[in-house]
Amino acid sequence: PTDPVSLQEHGLDFQRLLDASAYKETFRQDMIRWGEEKRRADPGFFCRAAVEGAAQPVWVVSDTRRLSDVEWFRDVYGDVVQTVRVVATEETRKRRNWVFVAGVDDAESECGLDQGVTFDWVITNDGDELSLDQQLEMLLQALRSRL
Repeated sequence: PTDPVSLQEHGLDFQRLLDASAYKETFRQDMIRWGEEKRRADPGFFCRAAVEGAAQPVWVVSDTRRLSDVEWFRDVYGDVVQTVRVVATEETRKRRNWVFVAGVDDAESECGLDQGVTFDWVITNDGDELSLDQQLEMLLQALRSRL
């Protein structure tokens, strides 16, 4: 639960939910379950919340996790939507202290975009700073050319 009402209802510390701590992991499955309930009732709930009040010419909507999210943005905003996937090898992720948790890391909330989406951009983030900078610069140039 990441909306203010839900956080208050559950007595959760929003800042601690943003990091990679054990605190977040304790509530992660509950957050996923809550999010699924919201999506079943209203598939566009989180997408609308993400863009509410946005007026900038370029928005970065991070952390979309499901095909329905991507479809919502494409349906509402059409061809101006650019999808970007950031990838890293499993070895890199483990070096960054990621540990697979069955029932969480194989849930739709974590891998719902592994199939069924053709991304406009795929950025590799395996620790090569120069390569990452070059990829991001290409993305920025392409976005600027569309303004």
